[in-house]
Amino acid sequence: MRNSPTIKDVILAPGNGSFFYDDQAAIRSGAAQDGFRYLGAPLTPGFTTIRMPSRSLSIGLVMSDDMIVWGDMVNVQYSGAGGRDPVFQLDTIEALTRSVVIPRLLACDAANFLSACARVLASHDNKRLPLAIEYGVSQALLRAAAHVARKTLAEVICSEYNLPLPDKPVPIYAQSGDAREINVDKMILKSVDVLPHGLINSREKFGPSGERFREFVKWVVRRTKEIGQPGYHPVLHFDVYGWIGLEIGMQAQKIADFIARVAEDVPGYRLHIECPADFGSTEAQLEEYAKIVELLDSRATEARVVVDEQCNTLDDIRLFAEAKAAHIIQIKMPDVGSIADSARAVLVCKENGVGAYLGGSCTETDLSARAAANIAVAAQADMILARPGMGVDEGISIVGNEQSRLLSVLGYRRSQNSRQNIGAASV
Repeated sequence: MRNSPTIKDVILAPGNGSFFYDDQAAIRSGAAQDGFRYLGAPLTPGFTTIRMPSRSLSIGLVMSDDMIVWGDMVNVQYSGAGGRDPVFQLDTIEALTRSVVIPRLLACDAANFLSACARVLASHDNKRLPLAIEYGVSQALLRAAAHVARKTLAEVICSEYNLPLPDKPVPIYAQSGDAREINVDKMILKSVDVLPHGLINSREKFGPSGERFREFVKWVVRRTKEIGQPGYHPVLHFDVYGWIGLEIGMQAQKIADFIARVAEDVPGYRLHIECPADFGSTEAQLEEYAKIVELLDSRATEARVVVDEQCNTLDDIRLFAEAKAAHIIQIKMPDVGSIADSARAVLVCKENGVGAYLGGSCTETDLSARAAANIAVAAQADMILARPGMGVDEGISIVGNEQSRLLSVLGYRRSQNSRQNIGAASV
């Protein structure tokens, strides 16, 4: 009997992410833009300039049958902010991968995804490996398990977590970046399920007392009616990077009042407000977001609060879900680390009646985005970010097409199994 393929070697390939790393602290402090770059000195450790090109490190597992499966190590756009890992340092990540991770990979059972992740991604020197390593290596391990089993990535996840095979896609959410108007038009013309993010990351974009932001929200709704298909009615999702708290005040009542007023500006639309405030720690964020959620729930409003900053790891996500300290939790996959933990995070949210938004970053790659689509469909997240990049079209295509291909494969296999069962019954 032929043995299952094992990992016989590992290769690395440095590469590029699909956008840039941005120093959130420097931008929030008012750094001026000069074309595409920001002027001034960075404030967050690890940044050499306020805006830096993002990097990636691909890890290829050479299987004993000579098949090579890949995963991509990446960090997020706002590295070093909100409790996140520091900005990606390619040399450091590569050195740790070679010295610690590769020996573990060569000794692991590639057929068992969860146990392989637990073994290979175990702590080193009494601390977690960098989350970029966890993210990329777990993608490669999932592809290795899928190769051994001759299944899709989603089927491996369903098998490992005892989930039914999915038969429907996950709603796609697109983010605009700074090219708001053009990219909103793209989203509307493509009938994206959730839009537009808006990148409201400065006082200039938020406006005095939030008036500029409120006008933008109303413009998005007007634009959907002007150029959208008949009946098109997207969910509205805006990331305000803590500016409600910074501009309106850090009191839960004031923040809830402002969010409710924005919802009143666009009646009949589900409104998501991501990161209304950053209270500086996971503990403070838990306490204050729970108050905001309770205040909004006491009103007849379509507004929902989405947590991102200070809610990074699987343990953080469990705390927020159990405390109902958000209506929706962004599971920002590179910040969670292992994609096994991201899959579990979706299930934790669903178990606690909290929305599961499988997020990520514009700095990711096509490879990590395709893996994320499989996780989202397998666990049936409530929405998934279209990524990588800030161009809108690319992310919608990569995440949407991967879901479509996956569901076509699963549908084909169901039909084949049905025919075989009918044939067996007739014998």
